[in-house]
Amino acid sequence: MERAPPRFLRLGESVSTLSKVALGFVGHLKPDRVKARSVAPKMVLPAPQTRGGMPVMEAIAKRRSRREFSPAPLSQQTLSDLMWAAYGVNRPESGGRTAPSALNAQEIDLYAALPGGLYIYEPKGHSLSLVAPVDARRVTGYQDFVDEAPLDLVYVADHAHMDGVPQERRLAYSSASAGAIAQNVYLYCASAGLATLVRGWFDHAALKQALRLSDDEHVVMTQTVGYPVQFV
Repeated sequence: MERAPPRFLRLGESVSTLSKVALGFVGHLKPDRVKARSVAPKMVLPAPQTRGGMPVMEAIAKRRSRREFSPAPLSQQTLSDLMWAAYGVNRPESGGRTAPSALNAQEIDLYAALPGGLYIYEPKGHSLSLVAPVDARRVTGYQDFVDEAPLDLVYVADHAHMDGVPQERRLAYSSASAGAIAQNVYLYCASAGLATLVRGWFDHAALKQALRLSDDEHVVMTQTVGYPVQFV
């Protein structure tokens, strides 16, 4: 996971990063408006390809974090496979997911910040539903690369789904659940030749506002996904 930097930024930080930190400090860090004329209210993803790919031991061996991304967009099929691998339904008869959660609370909501809008993943319908017609990538982290990478995932814990979990354990349990999903993303990216990075340095207030979260919800972490810069 990308660790938060020291309290005082180092010389050499990018102008974009410094600008976002300054805007966040005064409470003015906001999503960008979507440039497209129309925004899809719902994106039904193609059926995920659940067979093939790299053997798991090879994917683990290739798993790594990257901090440089090509702006090239992900194909609909790649986006479909990625979201399913992250937190899709792999046992339709029971609604079981590809990642575990304590007491099967399934408290994590997975958001996708795309250039064309901010969406929430609906595992049962394997679709993306529009949350806001904005490009929220820039508020998912202070790093400069989050603005240009084609996808920034946001992991949100909804405590309303955790009635059976003691209050003092909810943060730990939801963090473990989000970590399992993030690792699914890492392994899929290793198999598919994508770059990814889990991050914890972002403006919590700005991101909560962009996602329109309630007081029962909190952002656990974010994760950038895209092609490595060598991609042509």
